Amino acid sequence: MHSTLVRVQNVFGFFTTVAFTVAAVIALSTFIHPQTPQATVGLRNVQVVRGRPHYYSYKKEEYAHIKFDLDTDLSTLFNWNTKQVFLYLKAVYPSTKAGEPDSEAIIWDAILPGAAAPWHQNHYIHPTPKGTKKPKNSKNSQAKSHMPAGIIKLDSQRPKYQITDISGKLQNRTDARLELGWNVQPWVGALLWENWNDYGMWKGLQGGKSELFDFPAIGAKSPKKEKLDVEKGKEGHRLMAGQEQPRKHN
Repeated sequence: MHSTLVRVQNVFGFFTTVAFTVAAVIALSTFIHPQTPQATVGLRNVQVVRGRPHYYSYKKEEYAHIKFDLDTDLSTLFNWNTKQVFLYLKAVYPSTKAGEPDSEAIIWDAILPGAAAPWHQNHYIHPTPKGTKKPKNSKNSQAKSHMPAGIIKLDSQRPKYQITDISGKLQNRTDARLELGWNVQPWVGALLWENWNDYGMWKGLQGGKSELFDFPAIGAKSPKKEKLDVEKGKEGHRLMAGQEQPRKHN
C-alpha cells in the first residue's frame, strides 16, 4: 500500500507528463500549417531635422521622420497556436565604420492578436479606410479591428517613432531601406521570428523590403511639405495620465 503523499506525487507526475506531451504535440503540429507571408513596403517621404534628445540636453542630434506605405498579407502566420504577432517596420542603413553590422531602428510597430487571444488595450486597431463609415461601438464594447488578422493596408502612414543614430548624425547617409519584421508568440512553444528562406511548408517572406534611399540634408526641399507628427498608435484604448480607467482612442 502506498501512502497518501506517494499517491499524490504519482498523480501529479502523471498529470505533468500528459500536459507536457500535449503541449509538445500542439507546438510541433504548427509545422504542418503552410505559411506564405507577403508584404510590400514603400517609402513615401523622409525628412531629417535637428533637436534635443531630452529637455536637459545641451547637445542637439539629428532625427529622421519617415512616412511609408505598407501592404501585408500575413494571415498564414495565424493558426490554432498563435496568441499574437508583434509586427514592426525598421529602417536599416550602413554603419559609419567599415566592418560593423548595419544600424537598425524601429519606426513603427503593432500587436496583432490571434482569434482566441483575450482583448487587450494595446492590440492594434486598423484605421478605417477613407469613404467608409466607422462602426458604432457601445460604451461597454471592446474595440476590434475591422480587417482580417494579418491584413494591413496603410498609405502615407506616419511613423510611431522618430529615429536617430548613436553618432547623432543622419543627414546624407546613403543606402538605407525599410524592412518588415515580426515575432510570432504562440500559446505554447518557441517564439518565431521572420524568415526569408523556405523551410518545408513555411515559405520565406515575399517582398518586405523597400527600395534603397538616402537621408536628405537638413533643410533640404522635399516634393511636398510634411508635418513631422508621429502616430500615437491605433490601439483600442490608451491609458491617459491621471486616469485609472482606459480611455478610448478616437
